[in-house]
Amino acid sequence: MSNSTEKLRTFELQGVAVDVVFKGSGPQLFVLHGGGGPVVSMPFADALSEKFEIIAPVHPGFAGSPIPDHFDDLKDLIYLYLDLMDALDLQDAVMMGFSMGGWTAAELAVLSTARLSKLILVDAVGVKVGGRDDRDIVDVFATPQEELARLLWHDQSKAPDPSKMTEAQRQIMQANRVALGLYTWEPYMHNPKLPRWLHRIDVPTLVLWGESDGLVSPDYGRAYAGMIPSAEFAVIPEAGHAPQVEQPDDFVKKVLSFASDGAV
Repeated sequence: MSNSTEKLRTFELQGVAVDVVFKGSGPQLFVLHGGGGPVVSMPFADALSEKFEIIAPVHPGFAGSPIPDHFDDLKDLIYLYLDLMDALDLQDAVMMGFSMGGWTAAELAVLSTARLSKLILVDAVGVKVGGRDDRDIVDVFATPQEELARLLWHDQSKAPDPSKMTEAQRQIMQANRVALGLYTWEPYMHNPKLPRWLHRIDVPTLVLWGESDGLVSPDYGRAYAGMIPSAEFAVIPEAGHAPQVEQPDDFVKKVLSFASDGAV
């Protein structure tokens, strides 16, 4: 367990305030969270902060932050983060994104890998791999909560329980859901053009997947990895859409192995 202290800085970029959490020391690990909100306080991040300086922005609209009035979709977040990467002066950073954050990371890497050394996508969305009428990604907004928990988690006892949250925590969870909808709704959870651009990613890439993910299947992950030159694909057993939560030790081991020698 890391003893490093989280430090929060706010960056003002083109009139948008972005909170960024810093944790640990070492090579830079730029972490983009998914629809569940920030992950930097979780045990897996504690472990990684012993080897890396974790740099983790909070997407506007999440964790109680406001959504800028001019934001319409994920493209606004992507270009905001290009400015943020410049403001942070990232140098040979490992960029890691989870789910929606993985989609964001892939789009950023397509535009430029000048500040990156490696890319890690964890149960990422962002592409369509099936036919026009195939449902590649479960509709999280239309699926009942109990069914969604079954799809997202290998061990449902690890799923967040709204009944045990405070009212403030429930309000943040609902606001996160609104922000997720803004960023991912149309077209749902993907960019139809992204598969044609992924060949531009020219840094070593690891695509990590929970073996029991029912939101986006491992087959979806394999197809995603196949669109990125020389990407490596690996599954984490007994884990769903959040392998970093359900199997933190295995997750950290694979991340550190890839970061050190490019293999898992």
